[in-house]
Amino acid sequence: MASRRIVSSEKSVLEKDDTDFKPKDGEKSDIGPAVPAHVIYKLLGFTAAMVAGPIGSYFITLNLVFGGNSTYAGALAAIVANVVLMGYVIVAFREDQSEAIEAAEKERKGK
Repeated sequence: MASRRIVSSEKSVLEKDDTDFKPKDGEKSDIGPAVPAHVIYKLLGFTAAMVAGPIGSYFITLNLVFGGNSTYAGALAAIVANVVLMGYVIVAFREDQSEAIEAAEKERKGK
């Protein structure tokens, strides 16, 4: 069985400097957030709507609209959940398309 010889002049993993990760001369370091704040706010809004919408519609319509019929109230809650989900998908697609259009505009202006 072979063993590794420890050399006292060799640096351990903990002693090595992380100079490889520092920006080189003339380069800017990107320290901005990975996800923009408006995207997080939209996600939080749709999350709240996904929780409050179906549950609220179930309990509001259970006795007021459907007279205690939980099947209809549950079906309405499922429909509300699907509407919120479709709304989120539509908003996400529109945002993605607007970013692609802005990038194309910048390319066209740069030429």
